Amino acid sequence: MTRPLPPAIVPCAMTVHAPGAPAIRRTLDIAEETPVTLSFNGMAHGVMMATPLDLRDFATGFALTEGIIPDLAALKDVTVRAGDDHAGVEMRIDGPSFHRLLARGRRAMTGRTSCGVCGTDARDVLDRPRRTVPDAPPDLMAVGRALAALPGRQVLNARARMLHAAAWCAPDGEIMHVREDVGRHNALDKLVGAGLRDGVDFGRGFCVITSRCSYEMAHKAIMAGMPGLVAVSAPTARALRVAAEAGLYLAAPARAASVMVPDLVIEK
Repeated sequence: MTRPLPPAIVPCAMTVHAPGAPAIRRTLDIAEETPVTLSFNGMAHGVMMATPLDLRDFATGFALTEGIIPDLAALKDVTVRAGDDHAGVEMRIDGPSFHRLLARGRRAMTGRTSCGVCGTDARDVLDRPRRTVPDAPPDLMAVGRALAALPGRQVLNARARMLHAAAWCAPDGEIMHVREDVGRHNALDKLVGAGLRDGVDFGRGFCVITSRCSYEMAHKAIMAGMPGLVAVSAPTARALRVAAEAGLYLAAPARAASVMVPDLVIEK
């Protein structure tokens, strides 16, 4: 019996907190995020984080736009398989296309500024190092202060209106460091690097990111030892699972006027 892929969208119970108002409950639909291994003629090429829907279309488009095949005729077959916590797309391509792929060398693909490549096997995602973070959830009033102040600290985005930001905040919400980049992952890595170089204690305070919160953003915050991560946009289901496992306090989506906090851990 063929294993089904997980649903692309799952419901998540949230509590909405707003200053001067009672907390209210609501359900938010959030996207699932799954490591997808792409293979050509039996050779693993890379892993992409993707919504587990229309994977045959995704793989076909990827093969063409990455220059692996010159046209659809070179793609002979596409098979999608679901695993316990990942998916795989096996593609059979013609001889000339496969020879060109081999000539490139077996390498991890060029990193993206959005959802990116995590290696050449799903275990590169599923078996990443894990740790727990301090149990120090941020004060929601402090979160609101940080969110209100952050736009004024986004110097590059004020000019270009196209950059992500990651900010490290003291427990009272004062913004201590801000880093910007066209890539949300890059902005967070820059922030962590700046904090390490300046001797910041990442166990006291919280991080704010202006992007959505994918599993990789949660993982990076956990690896830095941050107890709290606040995202302007919604989290993915995998990000919630990763955060819950490590004890990371995750608030998303969040605005200066209101913050949404997941109530439940989403089951796999």
